[in-house]
Formats: sequence, structure tokens, C-alpha cells
Amino acid sequence: MRPFDYARADDPAGAVAAVAERPGATYLAGGTNLVDHLKLGITAPDLLVDLGRLDLADIEELPDGGLRVGAMVRNSDLAADPRVRRDHLMLSRALLSGASGQLRNAATTGGNLLQRTRCVYFQDPTTPCNKRAPGSGCSALGGYTRYHAILGASDACIATHPSDMAVALAALDATVVVLGAGGETRIPVTQLHRLPGDEPERDTVLEHGDLITAVELPPPASGTRSTYRKIRDRASYAFALVSVAAVLDLDPDAAQPTILSARIALGGVAHAPWRARRAEQLLAGAPATRESFRRAAAAELEQARPVEGNEFKVTMARGVMVSVLAELAGLGEENQEPHDE
Repeated sequence: MRPFDYARADDPAGAVAAVAERPGATYLAGGTNLVDHLKLGITAPDLLVDLGRLDLADIEELPDGGLRVGAMVRNSDLAADPRVRRDHLMLSRALLSGASGQLRNAATTGGNLLQRTRCVYFQDPTTPCNKRAPGSGCSALGGYTRYHAILGASDACIATHPSDMAVALAALDATVVVLGAGGETRIPVTQLHRLPGDEPERDTVLEHGDLITAVELPPPASGTRSTYRKIRDRASYAFALVSVAAVLDLDPDAAQPTILSARIALGGVAHAPWRARRAEQLLAGAPATRESFRRAAAAELEQARPVEGNEFKVTMARGVMVSVLAELAGLGEENQEPHDE
């Protein structure tokens, strides 16, 4: 453990000013990710700015019927909120599928979005890792890859983003409210996280000192159906091999069930929550049949580039997408697509 300074922020602007003026400073929220990294020697900030006193722990209704979720709202409280369970059940399910009850009681909304990969090489300071030490190499390439990316990866990094909540928020078209040195901005969740490219050490588009203060959920669209499904190695306290968050809007007046629109996000497959745009485009206006879902899933996974050891994820992701969409379309459980390895 390396020595560091510690300060408690009394307001968001003060927190931003304190971190922005020191290149080695960082924020401390729930600490469920950062404290582990301090112990492992992955990070060594010279100043921790504690956000625990900030008035950012409320869930408020917006004039348009959406919700504003403060960045310090605990994951367990967000999952249990009756308005979230009523209007955004997919988000509640995603939160409850993550970590353990004890961690959900401590983890925050903002911290969940900003948690770093659980790649075994990133968490082992004795191994090369471009995300931890830019230019040192990627030990996962040619190594243990079961949990690694099949979409959007690069030669510099094949790690995946670990958040379940972020996948649901991507499918919900949520917005992140950010306070920086230049004032407040809003960033769509789908634009918050980066693919690795040549700079895998940069997880998001945020600049040093930027502070997430809230997440805004749009009002629920009438008649839409949504869910979240996570495939993992064990029933609890495991990160996703593949997860799917999906929102389906069907035309109730069509002679044959027809898809008006679909929003689909995948987890466990990329450096960021992966919005399945190709699949969404194919599904708009298509009949709500398994064949439509198979075509859309296949088109999305055409761009997959698995590495040795995680090829099974392509079949798994394709199968889970079809299964989830069929469930939302009310097609029942018969002839479900396989999603096991």
C-alpha cells in the first residue's frame, strides 16, 4: 500500500476542483473496485477524494416521466426502487445479477459505470498489460481467454467491460450527467465507454476530473417489453460470459405480430457494452418470428473476431439473443436456441 492523501468533498464542484488540479488524484465512491486495485498494486493515486457526503443519493422523477438517478445511489437501492421495477424491470434484473448482496449495498451508480475490467492479466501486476501499463503488451493474447472480447477488440487489448448495469442502461438509451471543469454536460451511455483501439488504458471518454453526478432514464414507451439475461459459469458472484439486454416494441394492430423497433445491448463480449445496431436495423418492420431473430443475431455476430479459447461465445451470444427476443415476443420456450458451451 502506497501512502496517499485523503479528502472529503462537500459539494460536486469542490470534488471536481480537487481532482482536476492533481494529475494523480481520483474519486472514491463505494470503493468496491478501487480498494481492490489499491491492495493489488494496480493503481496508486496520490489523493483520494471521498464522495460520500455529496447529496447525490436520490432517485427523482423528471417532468417527462423519466427518472434521474443520483451517482451515489447504491445498486441495491436502485434495483429495489418501485419505479425502476415498474418501468425499467430490465435494469433491476441487471443490477441483481451483479456481484453479491453485500457489494450491491456498497456499490454506487456512478462507480458501477466506471469499474474497470476483471481481466486476470490486468489484475496481476507481474504480467504485461497494455491497459495497466501502456505499451507493455497484452498477455491475454495467447493466454487464458474464456472471458475475453469477441467484438470490437484490438491487437492492444481484448478485455471486456464487467458491468451488468451498463448493458441495461445502453439498451434503455440512458444519459450520463457529467460535471467537469468547464461545467455540466450530458453523454449518452452508448457513447461513454470506448473500444480499446491503440489506447486501451482509456476506458471512457471522460477527462481527468470529470465527475458523474447522475444517470437519466427516459420515460418508458407504452407497450414495450424488456428483459435482461446473463449467462455465467455459476449462479452468483460471476461475471457474464454473455449477457443480453433487450427492449422490443411490437405493433398490436398488425395481422401478424410485427416489430416496430428493437433495442439490444450485449455484455461480456466487448471492451464496452455492445449496442447491437445491425440486429436492430434488421428487426425494424420484420415479423416477430424466430427466423427474424436468427437472421438479426447472425448479422450482428458476423463481425465477431474470437480468439482461441473463446470461440464458443459467438454461438452463445447468437443463441441468447434469439432466446431473449423470442421470450419478449411471447413465442414460448419451445425450441429455444442453445446458449451453452
